[in-house]
Formats: sequence, structure tokens, C-alpha cells
Amino acid sequence: MELRTLNNNELENFKKEMQEAFQKGYEDKFGETEDLILPEADIMESLSAPHSVALEVVEDGERLGGAIIAFSDDGKLGDLHFLYTKVGCQNRGVATFGWKSIEASYPEVTVWETHTPYFEIRNIHFYVNRCGFHIVEFFNAHHPDPHDFDERGTNPMGEDGFFRFQKIITRM
Repeated sequence: MELRTLNNNELENFKKEMQEAFQKGYEDKFGETEDLILPEADIMESLSAPHSVALEVVEDGERLGGAIIAFSDDGKLGDLHFLYTKVGCQNRGVATFGWKSIEASYPEVTVWETHTPYFEIRNIHFYVNRCGFHIVEFFNAHHPDPHDFDERGTNPMGEDGFFRFQKIITRM
């Protein structure tokens, strides 16, 4: 496997695969829905964020997953906006490879942050137990995220609760 910057010619397929992965995660937990869990506008907002980069995990010419990351102006804070494994490619270590490669590729980052909804147990396990993140905040109706949610602290699908994760990088 290799991590590389996404070719702009692949952007439409990248977005579609990411949407399918997020849709599957939601529907595995709550059942089928007509609602689109990850609207294209959310992906485009991340792609247009200052200092953002779209990355793909590729093996033998096939994209297995990808990520969108962004950085603070000084490059010390990294924000993992999205990380996904393509539907049908789960349980092959794609996300673990992707994350470890991202971390190694951006050694100037001293703090990484990301978010995930409360119901994504696999994500919570992955970020805490595999990647070394810590849960530092829980956004909900009583503690709303001032950046991304409505005044009730709910995500766009109306489900209460998002975790904010942080990983402080210490290098010897």
C-alpha cells in the first residue's frame, strides 16, 4: 500500500467512495435511510479549507480509501477532516496504514485533531486504541460544538453527540 496525494481527475470517484463508506457506517447501525449521510457540500467544504490536502491509499493501482486533512497556518496543528476505507476493503488495515502514513508524512504537526459521532464504535476504538488519540470533548445538546452544529448541539442527521479527539505528538 502507498499513501499519495489525490489526482484531481479522481476527485468525483473519491467523493463517491467516501459517501458510500459513510452511508454504510450509518446504515449498519441504524438501518437504511433515504437521507445522504455525507453531503457533497461537506466534502467540498473540507477540500476548500485553508491548507487542505486530499490523500488516497492505493494498492496495485486500486484506491482502497482516503483522507482529507488540513493544517493551521504554522503547520503545527493537523485536522483530520475525513478518513475512510472503501466499501468492500474493510478489515485489510487500510485505515491503520493510511493514518500511520499521514502521521509519518507530516512530522511538523505536533497536535492532530478529529471528530466522530457517538455511535461509531469502530471509529472510537480505532482512534483511541489503534492510533493513540484521546477523547478530549463530547459535543451534545448540553455542550454544543460552536463550529459545526446547530444551537442544540446535534449533527445534521439529528443524532446527539460527537466526540472530539486529540493526539499530541511527542518526538524524541
